[in-house]
Amino acid sequence: MFPFPDNQPILKTDKAATANIIFKSADGGQTWQDISKGLPGNLKEGGFYANENGLWLRGGKDTYHSTPNSTTSFWQKEIFPDKWSSIAAGKHGMFAYNYGGQIVQKISGTSVWSPVYTNFKGNIRTVFETAGGAVFIGSDNGLYKSTDNGKTWKQVHAGGWVIKIVEQNGVLVATSMSGIIRSADEGEHWSVVISEGGVGIDVACIQGGLAAISYSTAVKTRRIRTSYDGGKTWQPIDAGFPGQAITDSPWPLINVSNPAQGTDSAWHPKEAAPPGPEYKTSIIQVGENFFCGHTDGIYKSSNKGKTWKLVLPADKGKMFTLSVSGNVIYAIQTESHC
Repeated sequence: MFPFPDNQPILKTDKAATANIIFKSADGGQTWQDISKGLPGNLKEGGFYANENGLWLRGGKDTYHSTPNSTTSFWQKEIFPDKWSSIAAGKHGMFAYNYGGQIVQKISGTSVWSPVYTNFKGNIRTVFETAGGAVFIGSDNGLYKSTDNGKTWKQVHAGGWVIKIVEQNGVLVATSMSGIIRSADEGEHWSVVISEGGVGIDVACIQGGLAAISYSTAVKTRRIRTSYDGGKTWQPIDAGFPGQAITDSPWPLINVSNPAQGTDSAWHPKEAAPPGPEYKTSIIQVGENFFCGHTDGIYKSSNKGKTWKLVLPADKGKMFTLSVSGNVIYAIQTESHC
């Protein structure tokens, strides 16, 4: 049980079971339920995402699924090809992929995993499908696009890794080594829209706009911004964010999620590649509220970022990453390494 003051939310947890891995809130962050029971205590999170069917979590060699309407901690272990390290949502079923460049997909309603996009050659940081059917693969050396279901690939952005991509009203926005990048022509051309000498950390779709977290080398901390013109211009919403007092190196903060991206044993720190999901900071919106996962815990703003309040503290040495489905918030606590 976290030591909440009287004005802090109530945390429901079962001390006798696995605890403090995953939390769920269905009331706008007022209360948080620990739904970790049933997961292995030494779980090493390797990617997660939420949709209308619940939450999928990759841990070790297994994938776990929790339904959104479950009132208790209940996890179903999914049949999974054990060498695939990360998961991502697909239009026709879940993707599983590893850094080495292999991708499989499980078609919705089946338990069969089949290889896909076998013509792609290179390492993989993310897989993303647009509403129009184009497929993008983010790699350490840029972004690749296919419009023929993976038969051929075209590099559409060079100059370092691309990890997370979101789409809103035909506009694509992504995190990159250069900061936050944007495309308004179906991913054919990209321009940097947020750059302060640091990397892009997270991007997310919000009500009527977009949100992003980037790293500023000038002030040596994360910056949180929103855009309501399709990513053309961005406004800071972090003036009152208490976490700005932390001046981390950008490298512990580069990975992003919803879905989160993982790593495998092929990556080594000496390589110019981003670490795994335990290094991420995330931003989401639920109703009129913004939530930001941080090394301190989960912060909430009910006034468009003017002020922020800590609503769920993190254990020492850990941090929360966030995912949302409808009005349900999922918070995964992992090692921060910050």
